[in-house]
Amino acid sequence: MASPSAEPYAGVFPIAPTPFTDSGDLDLDGQRRVLDCMIDQGVDGICILANYSEQFLLADDERNTLLDLCLDHVAGRVPVIVTTSHYSTRLAAERARRAAKAGAAMLMLMPPYHGATLRADEKGIAEHFARIAEAAQIPIMVQDAPLSGVNLSVPFLARLAREVPLVRYFKIEVPGTAAKLRSLIEAGGNAIVGPFDGEESITLMADLDAGATGTMPSALLPDLITPVLGHFRAGRRAEAAATYARILPLINYENRQCGLRATKTAMMEGRVIKSDAVRHPLERLPAPTRAGLLELAREVDPIVLRWGK
Repeated sequence: MASPSAEPYAGVFPIAPTPFTDSGDLDLDGQRRVLDCMIDQGVDGICILANYSEQFLLADDERNTLLDLCLDHVAGRVPVIVTTSHYSTRLAAERARRAAKAGAAMLMLMPPYHGATLRADEKGIAEHFARIAEAAQIPIMVQDAPLSGVNLSVPFLARLAREVPLVRYFKIEVPGTAAKLRSLIEAGGNAIVGPFDGEESITLMADLDAGATGTMPSALLPDLITPVLGHFRAGRRAEAAATYARILPLINYENRQCGLRATKTAMMEGRVIKSDAVRHPLERLPAPTRAGLLELAREVDPIVLRWGK
């Protein structure tokens, strides 16, 4: 497990889900249990308030409550990445400053966007990240994901890393992730400190081959993803591929059938949390989908299924 103060950060940094009660309120005790479970999964770090944390369904005061609770409860056991994305540079900087003060090890942000058409140009994006870096003074991870609808070219990302030194981690989760990671590492050189993939680690082997040093999956099975990276780092690529092949059906089912609801379903099954509730307009998994997920999960036996039993 990485030291909370150690850079460069690498390894498995899963997204923490945000548990709710059946009535839709924050389950703060459940959140503490989620964090403890993730640490027991052997994670290298934790990311909070991300899209898989349902950040887009949280009120600002709830975000602040969760920020303080998570940083206080983790208490330096592992580094914590805090997502502080916002279209407004001012508000994103305020979120970033608060996260840094609370003890965040890193920030993660998407480029500024709103809806289907409001996008900043490259000049605006560069200024956005530079002002946030100035406000927080901690490392920043750029989240390059289709959700934003923003095309972040490799030359732009490499230039951003050189011009804003705190922008040195990159979570790439677009079609052709491996090719983009390879090109970014080549173009950015030493400025690219942490090339990560995401999207539940669904293309992990190709991305490791391309030079990824970290992955940001859900909290469903990080204990089973970690050995893949261990084998790969030790030069045992065949063992890494075989270990990954064993868990790939579950990762694929999560990614294609369940999305962010998979972790909550498994955590409820394993008595980590009391409810797998999501906030409307999201809905719980349909019963057949839930059964299919748990069938695949039981075959590989992740910690999450037995942590609370």
